[in-house]
Amino acid sequence: MTSQSTTQLASALKAKLTARTARLGVIGMGYVGLPLAVAAHRAGFSVLGFDIDPAKVANINGGKSPIKSLASEKVAAMVTSGRFRVTADYGEIETVDAVMICVPTPLTDHRDPDLSFIEETGKSIARHLRAGQLVVLESTTYPGTTQDVLRPILETSSLKTDSDYFLAYSPEREDPGNANFETATIPRIVGADDENTAELAVALYSQIVSDVLRVSSAATAEAVKLTENIFRSVNIALVNELKIIYARMGINIWEVIEGAKTKPFGFMPFYPGPGLGGHCIPIDPFYLSWKAREYDVATRFIELAGEVNAMAPQHVIDSLIEALSRHSRKSLNGSRILVAGLAYKKNVDDMRESPSLRIIEMLEARGAEVQFYDPFIPVIPPTREHAALAGRRSIAWNRENLSHFDAVMITTDHDDVSYQEMVDWSQLVIDTRNATAAVTRGRDKIILA
Repeated sequence: MTSQSTTQLASALKAKLTARTARLGVIGMGYVGLPLAVAAHRAGFSVLGFDIDPAKVANINGGKSPIKSLASEKVAAMVTSGRFRVTADYGEIETVDAVMICVPTPLTDHRDPDLSFIEETGKSIARHLRAGQLVVLESTTYPGTTQDVLRPILETSSLKTDSDYFLAYSPEREDPGNANFETATIPRIVGADDENTAELAVALYSQIVSDVLRVSSAATAEAVKLTENIFRSVNIALVNELKIIYARMGINIWEVIEGAKTKPFGFMPFYPGPGLGGHCIPIDPFYLSWKAREYDVATRFIELAGEVNAMAPQHVIDSLIEALSRHSRKSLNGSRILVAGLAYKKNVDDMRESPSLRIIEMLEARGAEVQFYDPFIPVIPPTREHAALAGRRSIAWNRENLSHFDAVMITTDHDDVSYQEMVDWSQLVIDTRNATAAVTRGRDKIILA
């Protein structure tokens, strides 16, 4: 296609984006894609969602939200408006003007990047790609994925990138359960390797979110996302290590952090826990470590942080074993343990990569009888990594149930749990989140781990 024709395609699409008359396609109706669809719909766009799960498609089209923190009433109102629906038919890709890809990027069993979801999505798009469309990858991945992996797949359509269609990268920045930020209020990074494409990506996201920063390339934007999450991983590893050191000295790590964060400069608080969870922080550092090997660079700092964080579940279990022995004169083998919290963070129903699942398996491997309580997750859904746990149900919250356990381990600090009741009703509480900080009675039962 001639440069003049390309400019015309770009101008036509930019006009539709800025006027908000473009139809947007969002692939993946999960914790990233559905909130993005909500924000785009609120901005006035017509939005078509795509998902390969027929049950999810039916539920969303029926006005039911698959995400607890996103009210079904909001989804139902979107459907009723006539400007939003979800489909499993990728043939409808050709009906949208811009496509945002929000699919998972997990790790393989060998902790290498698993780009199969991006690759399969790219193939589905390529079969129905048309001239003049903008495709934006949002999934977290290593620098070079957009151009080196996704682009060749899309070009099997016979259309050329940045000539017939436009390809950019804009990393998702969702924080499920955060009441202070939502998709529309979190600044966006966009990167593309072509001027027309970069302008189109800026035009798209400028209509949806409050602030957009353009960087020089798709690879730079990919690196921004990895850097954000590696920063968190490294600092969490630091406080997890400090927790162990200070505990040996009889010092409360949470009190130390509260004191340190009063400094108005040069310090940012991070908090220890039972292990990393969520789709990003436990996974993203390994994407960069894997890619760095291509350039003969050793990522020792990143990998050390990963090792420290990977040991966190074992540390809290060791604390439980010691507490059972010292306070109850019991061994872990044969003890009844309640894991309080399955979600990877408080106040959400998101259990992706939750350390609680691994902790349950580790406890049972040591002979413990384990149950769980989580007000956000009544039943453990099927997961690839923890298939044997699927179908287990949360216990009911009452004195009789909690009093039967030899110990309760708090792994998620949900706000709507009465920790005073937990301590009153339990024999022993292992607190990995400092959730019992405000508890006044029975503090002799509490062990910070």
